[in-house]
This record gives sequence, C-alpha cells and structure tokens, in this order.
Amino acid sequence: MNHSLTALRPYRALAGLCATLALLAACSSNDKVDPPASLVKIRETVRIEKLWSANVGGAAPKLRLGLGVAAEGGRVFAAGHDGDVSAYALNSGKTLWQAKTRVKIAGGPGVGDGLVVVGASYGDIVALDAFTGALRWKTRVNSEILSAPAIGGGVVLLRAVDGRLVALSAENGRQLWAAEQNVPRLSLRGAATPLISGDMAISGFDNGRVMAIGLRDGQTAWDIAVAPPSGRSELERLVDIDSGLSAVGDDVYAVTYQGKVARLAKDSGQVWWSRDLSSYRGLATDDDGVYISTSEGQLVKIGRRTGVELWRTDSLKNRKLSAPVVVGGQVAVADFKGFVHFFDVNTGAPTARVQGGGLAESSWLGTGTRISNPPVAVGDVALFINDKGHVTAYRVTGPRRR
Repeated sequence: MNHSLTALRPYRALAGLCATLALLAACSSNDKVDPPASLVKIRETVRIEKLWSANVGGAAPKLRLGLGVAAEGGRVFAAGHDGDVSAYALNSGKTLWQAKTRVKIAGGPGVGDGLVVVGASYGDIVALDAFTGALRWKTRVNSEILSAPAIGGGVVLLRAVDGRLVALSAENGRQLWAAEQNVPRLSLRGAATPLISGDMAISGFDNGRVMAIGLRDGQTAWDIAVAPPSGRSELERLVDIDSGLSAVGDDVYAVTYQGKVARLAKDSGQVWWSRDLSSYRGLATDDDGVYISTSEGQLVKIGRRTGVELWRTDSLKNRKLSAPVVVGGQVAVADFKGFVHFFDVNTGAPTARVQGGGLAESSWLGTGTRISNPPVAVGDVALFINDKGHVTAYRVTGPRRR
C-alpha cells in the first residue's frame, strides 16, 4: 500500500469508517505491491560537500509530517514535535539559540518579518524572535496545523486542517481574516503550505482548488479548481493539494494528488496550461522548468512556460520521494531510505548521490531514515531534515575532478 493511502485523514466518525472500508478494499485488490527501484551505481559528475548536521529531535517519525526546515538571513530554523525550536548558522551549523515552546508542534517553522512561527496539534500558534528565540506572542486557531506558516507584509498565514486559511497579525497574533473551503469526507493527512506573493495570499486546498485572497483585506481575488474530483469511489475522487505552491513572476504553479499540475495567472487564476500528473509531495521551479516528484516516485521536468514535458526519470520509482529542490544547477530529491539524489536540471541525468540521516555515506544497506518534508535551497546549499529530526546541509561545489 503506498504512502498516500496510508496517510488518509478522517474528519468525522462516518468518514473514518469510510476510510477504513475503502482502505481494506484497496489492500485486498492490490495484493502485489511494486517494490521500490534498486539503486544502481552512477557516474558522479558533481561534487557534493556535507557542511554540517544537527538534530532538533522530536517524537516518532510519523509525527513529523508537517515539520520541515526554514532559512533566512544566514540562519536555519527547525522544530521538533516535542516543542523545541532551534536556530543554526547556515554555513557552520553552530547552534545560535534553542527555545522550548511547551506545545506539540505539528507544522512549521515559518520565518519572516523577524519571526519564527510554529503551529501545534491542538491549534496553538507560537511566534518567536528570529534573532534570539524569545517568545513574541502566542495564540490559538482551534484547528490542527500540519504545514509551515507563510510570513510577510506584516501577516502570518496559516492553513488549518479544517479547510480554513487564516491570517494573523505578525505584530501580536490577532486574527485579521479567515477564508474557507469545503473539506472532502476523505482526504490525505496533511495541508498545503500557503504562499504570500506581493499583496496576495494564495493556497491550495483538499478539494483540489486554489484560492487567492487580498493579503490586507481578506477579499477573494479568485478561486479555481485545478483538478475537479472525478471517479466513482471516494478514493478515486481524492485530488488534494497537500504541497506548497510556487510563484514565479506573474505565474503560480500547483500540483494535486491524482489530478494535474498547472500554471495559473497570479492576477486572475486563469489556467495557462495543465497536465495530468499526481503528486502529494510537491514541486520546485526555476527560470526554465517545473520539477515534480510524482506519487509513483518519478522525477519529471516540465517547461515552465509551455507545459511540455522535457524529461522524466524512472530510476527512483516507488522510493517515496520528497519534494524536489533546485540547487547549484542540480535538482535534488530525497527518498524513504535517506538517500539524496542529484540530477542535471537540463538533461535529467544523475550526477551525485549522498546518504543523509547521519549515516556514513558509504553505507549501501538502505538503513537510513526517510526524508519526507520539503528540502530548502539557499544559494548553493541544500538543507534536508529526515523524519527523526536530523538536519543536514549539503553544498554543491562544482564538477567532480577525475
């Protein structure tokens, strides 16, 4: 059974019963599960330098669903489910500060406007000073937070699992406005990371829709279905947008589970192009392309302006990939055994492979810890956090010398 199905979230007792019955039916009809692709030796053409690693800790791996890393101003921020938030120096990994929030953190951290913000399983929102770790404010939104907040323009933007997009004042945590979408009876467990672009707040939702709202006034600018639900069963109708969007210039890019990847006009929501594709991990963009980790474990590049598929690799099929990240002329993606794979952005050819999670890079037994959450790129440095809270920073240093 693949990850996306085991992560289903019931919203009510009836939905929980439907989810259980559907999963039993799915499992019974798919006795044979395709194994993950075996890793083969590659000719490494790019040198990857491990800069540092640290461990922010936390509880069991399954509780790190919405806990990634964030970076700003030469600092890296990470959080553990048990409530600890840490800041590290980007280049050295030196611990700059540690804070104990005393809440069960489930989403974040988000960084911006001098704040580091995390969300908790029971709706607590905690804002810390990004330079000192001191508590700035604390509030509650009465819904679980399973993704990082977006912060900018004096606003902290949150996607709650009850279908709301909530805007809080970055100054004091006061609610400014909230918008809502219907939540399907059956959904993947997770929530899209919202996006602030200019004066717009933009987010994907569990019903396959993307909504853009005025950051200041909370007025809806547009609301569009990227992938309308289709199919006879509730499982077939899952079209969640559980990953973050990407904004480049006047465009917004989104991908759904069992649906589509699409280019939208930021000012109107008009669909410039869309392609059938399924992802629950997400996408990355650069000036030329859109890179997607598919639900089946393929890495795909699509022309950003044209929507034409440029390359696709099956070498990591069924390895439960993280979202991709573009760094140093490479696109990197991590898998369920903690391996980080680098590919040339132009050709899709493999260029390097390292093993994260604190294990020796020479270990090929595949005993590493899964990396689920989206990596982050800062210049030529890529930051990964595995499902046990181990943070690793890698630098793409250039061609490998022979």
